[in-house]
Amino acid sequence: MAAYFEDYSLYSNLSDEELLQLAIERSLTESPPVNHSSHNPPVNHSSHNPPVNHSSHNPPVNHSSHNPPVSYSSHNPPSEEAPDPKTFDGTVSRFMTGAGKSMVAYRRPDGRLVHIAPEPVEEEEPLFKAVRVGDVSRVKALTKVQETNLMLPSKPGWLAIHQAAWYGQDNCLRVLLSAQPGMINKRTECGETALMVAVSKDQLPCVQVLLEKGCDTNTPNYDKETPLYKACERSSAAIVAALLNHGAVVNTPCIWSFTALHEAASRNNAEICEMLLKAGAKHTLLNMYGITPLFTAAQSGQLASLCLLLKHGADINSQAADGATALYEAAKNGHDHIVEFLLSQNADANKPGKSGFLPLHVAAQRGSYSIISMLISVTSKTRVRRAGISPLHLAAELNRDNVLEALIKAGFDVNAQLSEERLRLYQDRRSTPLYFSVINNNIHAAGMLLAAGADPNLDMLKPLMVAARHNSLQTVTLLVEHGADVNASIPTHLTTFPAVYMFSMKNLPMFKYLLDHGGHALSCFNCVYGNRPHPPIKTTRSERDSNRFSELQGGVQVTKFCEMISAPSISRWAGPIIDVLLDYVGHVTLCSRLMEHLDSYSEWSVIKEKAALPRPLLQLCRLQVQRLVGCRRLKKLPLPGGLIRFLQHQEGSVDVC
Repeated sequence: MAAYFEDYSLYSNLSDEELLQLAIERSLTESPPVNHSSHNPPVNHSSHNPPVNHSSHNPPVNHSSHNPPVSYSSHNPPSEEAPDPKTFDGTVSRFMTGAGKSMVAYRRPDGRLVHIAPEPVEEEEPLFKAVRVGDVSRVKALTKVQETNLMLPSKPGWLAIHQAAWYGQDNCLRVLLSAQPGMINKRTECGETALMVAVSKDQLPCVQVLLEKGCDTNTPNYDKETPLYKACERSSAAIVAALLNHGAVVNTPCIWSFTALHEAASRNNAEICEMLLKAGAKHTLLNMYGITPLFTAAQSGQLASLCLLLKHGADINSQAADGATALYEAAKNGHDHIVEFLLSQNADANKPGKSGFLPLHVAAQRGSYSIISMLISVTSKTRVRRAGISPLHLAAELNRDNVLEALIKAGFDVNAQLSEERLRLYQDRRSTPLYFSVINNNIHAAGMLLAAGADPNLDMLKPLMVAARHNSLQTVTLLVEHGADVNASIPTHLTTFPAVYMFSMKNLPMFKYLLDHGGHALSCFNCVYGNRPHPPIKTTRSERDSNRFSELQGGVQVTKFCEMISAPSISRWAGPIIDVLLDYVGHVTLCSRLMEHLDSYSEWSVIKEKAALPRPLLQLCRLQVQRLVGCRRLKKLPLPGGLIRFLQHQEGSVDVC
């Protein structure tokens, strides 16, 4: 039915009757689909509508009137009588009109509409209505009527005393209990006694009536929460005091093993915590996560509770099941004032959790600069190294630049590498904080690390290659200026040419920059096949794997430049790439594979002429000067500017003027 009523909001100006008539007419004139929308699935009812679940969070609904009957003007209207759900062969769908009215529709298995009308409501029973409105005289009168059964619920387990407790009608409650004392500890469908209902709604007068009448103070609901626990959840000191005065057991755990003290500590109610502790509450009890009330207070940032628990002897360095301490959790959740207080009480900042992380690590993850500032001076760098990961890694990974700067200033090793165990967590085998910054394309963070002495050549896959793959010339320049090896290889994927070229050939300015700064060009023209025919290009992984032992160098498969440039994603740039490379080499011979590429496009014939032997003397002299002087020292030579530019590949011809 959802497909037919999803556009009701477009007709919000229509009355419910007009809207209903429109829906009916559409249903009769259109062929409805058998499959219903996933948002409003059809409901199969084999019995009457189920009763409403009245937990302490969902009060009973007041049904005081019926909706007026709806008249149909269609020539072939659905049945005006609702089918009997017990015998109806079909589906029942519920939906809301644009005016917010709940509707119900009955359909046959073939989708044919049988009946549609506002969902029927139930009449509220007189006794429950009288209790709800607080009509004591009416309640008294009804309790004396022989037909009134006070033990008969209106909804699953919902007796009149629950109704009175929910609405805070203590006088009605007295009348009911006087008439039928035996129902005082009866429970609702959710296992709640009238006392639990009253506590949940913070109805102190009703709580007092029930306690005076001798109710059981410790009967839990089905989550094993006692009235005392629920009172702590509500932060009701008066109800807590009343329950304790009537014998409430203070250390009873709920289904998750939380005690009343856990709950009070998390609510920062020092008054209640004090009452519980004086009544015998144990601050050493653990919940199912191995957490004490002290830990709970630190976790939720509750300073008053924390101070009180420490005053009563709680262990400041106790650890949860996962090894976390109160300090660890306060740092993780960014509670600056809790961290400051715990450190003032000599909390140990060097207790790691099971993950190996220290409070400093989790503060770096969160990016809490103020907490980092407090923890740096009390954290052992030896302990940090033992963790196998530096807080610098975490700050760089999550782009916490201010934290990264603070850690660098504090002297943390910018070249710290991940332990082998943590290294395996990353497919690219990253190791240094610099790598994390570069892969995030965080130029500012990379600059801070490099300025502090970070080595750009420690990772298996060099940060320079990552920057080239990101097409970031700015980062490439930064790395090269700080000593990145332009000619580095990848141990797991050997090439006969600098590996960084694989990531930069689609960006000719970047490719030229790498060549200008020492990138090897001659190796790109070394091919064992020369003018001879080359084996077919392996375009798929299976093809490459089937012949993976055919071209080995020192027992390891090696990729040649002519193979790499033949990849479909790169081959269309083959001509310009070869053209740039020729500016950085002397006498070379193009292999047959490179010649095939140059022959594939007529305008690239000039590149073949450029490669023809012998190469110009001017080109050979430039290469010799570069070899003797070095690329970085060229601009310091006492030569005319035009010649310097030529030597640096910035001009096409020599201009000494």
